[in-house]
Amino acid sequence: MRIVSLCPSNTELLAYLGRLDDVAAVDDSSDWPPEVKQLPKVGPDLRIDMDQVEALKPDLVVASLSVPGMERNVEELKRRGLPHLVLAPNSLDDIANDLLRLGEALGETKKAAELVRRYHDVLDWHRERAATVAEPARLYWEWWPRPIFTPGGANWLSELSELAGGRNIFSDIPQASVQTEWEDVLARNPSHILLVWVGVQTKKMSPKAVTARPNAQQAEAVRTGNIHILEESLYCRPSPRLLVGLKKLAPLLHPALFPPADDSDPLLGR
Repeated sequence: MRIVSLCPSNTELLAYLGRLDDVAAVDDSSDWPPEVKQLPKVGPDLRIDMDQVEALKPDLVVASLSVPGMERNVEELKRRGLPHLVLAPNSLDDIANDLLRLGEALGETKKAAELVRRYHDVLDWHRERAATVAEPARLYWEWWPRPIFTPGGANWLSELSELAGGRNIFSDIPQASVQTEWEDVLARNPSHILLVWVGVQTKKMSPKAVTARPNAQQAEAVRTGNIHILEESLYCRPSPRLLVGLKKLAPLLHPALFPPADDSDPLLGR
């Protein structure tokens, strides 16, 4: 079987299902597991080279609608008559369901079901402990600084926040993605600021990007030094790797309640 993946989260789902050997090409940003970096690339996820995809004669193209603009890829797949599966996750349950859907499409239903069982076990474990937190941490997630984009209530990061003993300060806004202003962030007074700029490496980011903003000291997170630079690949991609991010976030917020973070993947056991 020849599979083409058009975004990083789909590539990661294929890896969890053990089907990377069938992947003929991926988008430019797919980088996990490390071996996918050696695969042929078909372009950025918003500007996929469909001529190249078609030339690969894929049995299945795994597409996505997780980022605005990706619908153009889906329209072109339909126009060319290429066999494809479209995933459009927003919630943690959506991610589990996508794993099951992809597993069914690939004949890996048993493996997918076992992965989803373990996935829910991890979520339930964190949910039980987070329920004991008397005062959830107030979290401001920053996807992009100018203009400011942050996740809203429909995005998985609102759920992840709660599982780590926190609350997304923009969870009251129902959309998955919210464009806002720095003044609004200050008015909501986060106790932790989490920088996960999409597509930007952590080494190219600095808390100074926040502390230099007007009236930054009004935010509790700035006054207490709780500005955290996180790996966007563990928080901005709708795949089970979010669990690795959760394992790191929870002890960052509540070190007395959650065990110290490590890089192991609870679904892979390594």
